Order: sequence, then C-alpha cells, then structure tokens
Amino acid sequence: MGSGTAHQLQKHLIDYTASLFNEGILNEQFTQLQSLQDESNPDFVGEVVNLFFEDSERLLNEMAKSLGQGNVDFKKLDAHVHQLKGSSSSIGAQRVQNSCISFRNCCDEKNVEGCVKCLQQVRNEYSLVKSKLETMFKLEQQILAAGASIPKVVSGF
Repeated sequence: MGSGTAHQLQKHLIDYTASLFNEGILNEQFTQLQSLQDESNPDFVGEVVNLFFEDSERLLNEMAKSLGQGNVDFKKLDAHVHQLKGSSSSIGAQRVQNSCISFRNCCDEKNVEGCVKCLQQVRNEYSLVKSKLETMFKLEQQILAAGASIPKVVSGF
C-alpha cells in the first residue's frame, strides 16, 4: 500500500464524515466524543458507539413489544423512547434523537397508530446512522492498516 492510497482514504474519511454532519445524521456532540479520544483511549468512540448500538437494539425491541400488546402501556413505551433519545443525543445521532421527540408526542397523545409510524421512523434513522458509523469505522481501520493516522475531522461548528 503506497502513501497515496492512505492519503486518498484520509480524504475520503474527511468527506464522508462531513457529509454525515451536512445531512444532519450527526451533530457536534459526536465531535465532542472524538475530541475525548486520544492515545491513552484509542477506542473510546468505538466503545461508546457500540454501547449505543446495543442499547438501541434492546430499546427498539422493547418498544415493538410494548406496541404489540393489545393494551399499550404508553408510560412504559415513553420511558423506552426517552432512554433512546438520551443515548442518541449522547453520541450526536441527531436524526434518531429528533424521531424520538416526535415519538414521545405520540405517546403523550396515546396515539397507537402514530406510535407505530414513529417506531418505524426511529428504526429507519437508527439503521441509517448505524450503517454510516460502521462505514466510518471501517475507513478508519483501513487508514490505520495503511500505516497512516486518522485525520482529525474538524466539523463546521
């Protein structure tokens, strides 16, 4: 692997990350996480994001279960949505967080149909951010494998 390749990968990573901010998939909270990662804690972002993935999958399953019951417990459902809103906000997954806000409104209105739609929306946004972040981590791995360093991505905030 020549250094040209590493340089291309680095540029690709910078463009890719910028697109995630531009599309509102991530916000500056993600930049905060990245700024906490250093030599002493090289896997920090990956670990936090993997916890977010585990958390989200569990919460999405719980929500689906709640909505699958004849008599929906909106308090319990709202508690799950609230948790997901918190964890998506902590990693800067802005669109997941926004979908959770709409979802909580439907819980307040005890609107089952609305909640079902919101769950689908949250699921879609979660799948999107998950695949985007996984691609980003793969790019970072390729850059490291090429013997280069991961460029510090400075977002436009």
